[in-house]
Amino acid sequence: MLLALTALAVMSTSAANDWVVYEGTEGPGVGKHIVFLAGDEEYRSEEGLPQLAKILAFRHGFKCTVLFSIGEGGVIDPDVRDNQPGLEALDEADLCVMLLRFREWPDEQMKHFVDYYLAGKPIIALRTSTHAFDHKSGAYKRFGFRSKEWPGGFGKHVLGETWVSHWGIHGVQATRGIFSPQTESHLVLRGVKDVFVTTDVYEAHPNGTTLMFGEVVDGMRPDAPAATGKKMNVFGNEQGLNEFKMSIVWLRDFKNESGNANRILTTTMGAATDLLNEGLRRLLVNGAYWMVGLSVPDRADVSLVGVYEPSDFGFGGFRKGVKPSDHEGRVPRSGP
Repeated sequence: MLLALTALAVMSTSAANDWVVYEGTEGPGVGKHIVFLAGDEEYRSEEGLPQLAKILAFRHGFKCTVLFSIGEGGVIDPDVRDNQPGLEALDEADLCVMLLRFREWPDEQMKHFVDYYLAGKPIIALRTSTHAFDHKSGAYKRFGFRSKEWPGGFGKHVLGETWVSHWGIHGVQATRGIFSPQTESHLVLRGVKDVFVTTDVYEAHPNGTTLMFGEVVDGMRPDAPAATGKKMNVFGNEQGLNEFKMSIVWLRDFKNESGNANRILTTTMGAATDLLNEGLRRLLVNGAYWMVGLSVPDRADVSLVGVYEPSDFGFGGFRKGVKPSDHEGRVPRSGP
């Protein structure tokens, strides 16, 4: 076991101080490169995406690069919206997994993301990625949440939906996943069950194919009952919270302005605490396989790698003073 853990620690290496790379060496994912973009102030993507990357690297063989919002002194600072070093990794990536919120990257960084998108490569977008960017001017202002060229910005135009509202009460009403009867046999859902997360349901009416709806529950426990209140939706119609359930996972094939088609998987789940749910982890791992053209396992191994104790979601709650290199040595101390 000691030899195995030593080897695992060696596999976790960083190409630069501002990001971390996990090199998978065994499994179907060998030869495929996934780049993770962690950059939001609320849902602790800087904690959740490294864990998801380690699962895909050490359980499945993918090479996984995790990029962060970096502040002064090289520390991870989600409140820094205009610095995401290492985006050139997207130039050779097979898949991008993003959890961003209102980023305003400089052109020289943003260009790598836009080139990836225009090349028609696949994207898995989590939670606040529906409002990933806030460019107000310049070459990439169409990607911004407030865009007039693309109303709703990147989220609405590319992913199929932008930020609308909290449909459940934030921090009070959790989310239970309900399969769409039309798509419950989809490969992305293979082996997935009992999806429950403590983030609330977003209001979402996406242009895409829904895989899962969100049942709003009264409470933060899996056995909480379905909520029965009513609310006015964005169209001005009052409806029961669970009368017509909101989409929380959807797929889309989007033909971009270069004529290339992006395969898109979006979920409004994805906080670091959400990844404690095995069902959601399996859905995302399945999604990675499917997006890069690999056969989806019958029951993917989604066991956590090492000690994973994510912080609760909330503004200002990120762990201060953490550098990307601090994620390198977090390997299993016991277990598989």
